[in-house]
Formats: sequence, C-alpha cells, structure tokens
Amino acid sequence: MHFRRTSAHNAWDNAIPPLAVLAPGEEITLETAESSGGQLGRDSVTAEVADLDFGRVNPVTGPFRIEGAEPGDALVIDVLEVEVGDWGWTACIPGFGLLADQFPDPHLRISTIGADGAELLPGLPVPVVPMIGTIGTAPPEPGEHSIVPPRRWGGNLDVRHIGPGARLILPVGVEGALLSVGDAHAAMGDGEVCGTGVETDAAVRLRVGLHRGGAPRTPVVHTDPRSQRTGAALATTGIGPDLMEATRDAARRLIDEVVARTGMHPVDAYLLASVAADLKISEVVDAPNWVVSAHLEFALLS
Repeated sequence: MHFRRTSAHNAWDNAIPPLAVLAPGEEITLETAESSGGQLGRDSVTAEVADLDFGRVNPVTGPFRIEGAEPGDALVIDVLEVEVGDWGWTACIPGFGLLADQFPDPHLRISTIGADGAELLPGLPVPVVPMIGTIGTAPPEPGEHSIVPPRRWGGNLDVRHIGPGARLILPVGVEGALLSVGDAHAAMGDGEVCGTGVETDAAVRLRVGLHRGGAPRTPVVHTDPRSQRTGAALATTGIGPDLMEATRDAARRLIDEVVARTGMHPVDAYLLASVAADLKISEVVDAPNWVVSAHLEFALLS
C-alpha cells in the first residue's frame, strides 16, 4: 500500500479515523511532508520564518490501525527505506531552539540534496543520513495533543538513529495503536540544537509487527548495524521536561533491557552501562519534553 503526504494530520488524537488497517508483518510505503507543512518552499526567504504557524508544523501521515494491537502491546517497526527529497531547509526560528536567547533573529538556509550531500552553505555539503523525526502511536488521553513535544508513545522523538535499517519499538496505548509518521530529515545532529535539521519531504517504507504484552516503558531503538556513526546498538530512551531525570530514565531503561535480554544482575548491568554505554542528548528543543538515549553495542549482549 502507498499513501500520499496529503493524508496528514497536525495533532495527536485517538479519535482520528485510520487511513487503513495493517496486519502485523505487513509492509507499507507512505509519503511525508517537510516539517513546515508547506509554509516554506524551495524559494523561501528568511522573512517567512518569523511567520511560521506552529499549529501547522510536523504534519504526520496516518494514522494506521494495526490489526489486533491492544494497550500493553509493543509495536515493532522496521524502517526499510527513507528516500528524501531533493531540497530541504534549516532555520533559526525566533523563540525556538537551545540558544534562542542568543540567536533571536530568524535565519534560513535552503539546501540542495544530492549524491554529494546536503549543501547547507555554498561549498559545504553535510553527509545525507536520512531519518524519521516524528513517529508514534496515539496517546490514550482523549482530545487533541500538540505534535511538537515527544512523549512515552513516541512522536517527535528526533532520535537521529531512526533511519533505514533501524527497528523502533513503541508502546501501544489505544486499541489498534494508530501509528503516524512524518518530519523526515536528510541530516540532523544529536540534540538538533537550533531546532531544525535538514527538513525535507520523503517516501518511507516500513514493516510493522506486534509483540503481545511487550510494551516498553519508553521507546526502544535497534540501530542499523551499517551505520557509520553508531553500528549495531540497543538504544533506550528517557523522555520528559527535566533533562537530568530523562537521563536517569534512559539509564534505568537500558539496565531493564539488559537484565531482560541477558539475565544479568541489575547492578552488573549498571556497571556495564557505565563502562560501555553512550548517553546522547537526542533532542533538547521540543518543549516541554527532551529526549535522552542510552546506546549499548549489541555485541555486548550476546
């Protein structure tokens, strides 16, 4: 099945009717819009950045109902392909970003995306490493919820490792899960410190599976073993408004996963995390919640 980027919504809401019902194990291709939702284009100028309507940002394609999914289950999503567009944008948006007080004025760069990279500045291409910024299941709480901050159910995680070859495990909070996807990037650094990566449209191919009763406390990522910047690793997440507590949660979840997968004593898993795991600030701009991820090579779990 193939779904166009016009089949999108701009808020999490478990009352939105699904576009389709997917059977566990089924593959789907969907198109995603760039994160301004059409407010910026290839020929946009800096003045347009200040007028961005945040109610229209990060449109996600979906939702998709997963047959048989129930609260407490885990949605297992294999990212098979992310084909990004041929242009993207990166901006400093007034009032948004880690250093918003230091960089208060709008600024915009349009990148041409090609085989040699994404040309952020003339003569300065950055490597193209496609990823999905926003991917999540519907929250169980009724009504509309902003799509900007991430939460336990996923959403705007901005974990740059969620790209081709990765596996994402999400908790299911409502019947059918109601999966939606958007906000692709051609490139993004850990933290996304100015608030944007190379924002672009994309065609995304996924395979969706189901693990009965296996919901993680927070999203879990298996990184692509071919990744030039990571390799094959288990990554757990901590999500919340306090960066230190999110960091503690990421470490707690990593210890939980190591214990569950190996039978190791928790205190030994704690020691292993200290000598071999990497903590990464994956996202520190999508208020009010930040994302910290803890990465441990799979080779240490065999």
